[in-house]
Amino acid sequence: MKVIFLKDLKNQGKKGQIKEVKDGYAENFLIKKGYAVIASGSNLAKLEEEKKNQALLEEKKKKEALALKEKLEKEVLTFTVKTGEQDKVFGSVSIKQIKEALSKAGYQLEKSAIQMESSLATLGFHTIMIELYKGVLAKVKVHLVK
Repeated sequence: MKVIFLKDLKNQGKKGQIKEVKDGYAENFLIKKGYAVIASGSNLAKLEEEKKNQALLEEKKKKEALALKEKLEKEVLTFTVKTGEQDKVFGSVSIKQIKEALSKAGYQLEKSAIQMESSLATLGFHTIMIELYKGVLAKVKVHLVK
């Protein structure tokens, strides 16, 4: 019996996948528990419609991310830090501080989107990457001054 998976099921199938399974397994477990439906004409049409809607939504999100990328790349985040002898910075600027500065500038981003290997601990300009969407990375300049 061919079924369309409605949810991911480990070692069996992923959401939206069409797969041939044994009749008893399909009727007594997959359909009964809500993991799948029979691959009939109407259900296949629903699946195609859902895939189209998902593709449109993905395209919309990507366009929004590209627009946000253009705005973000024009920004320069400036942090005033305390320094000691020979302009050695006391402490550093962390992801949390960058997220807070972006929030004050009107950008609501997840902390996990900001990509930095380590905290910024030297004066001058630094470039950090922010992942706005799959494959859309914005380069934001951060300026540390004393």
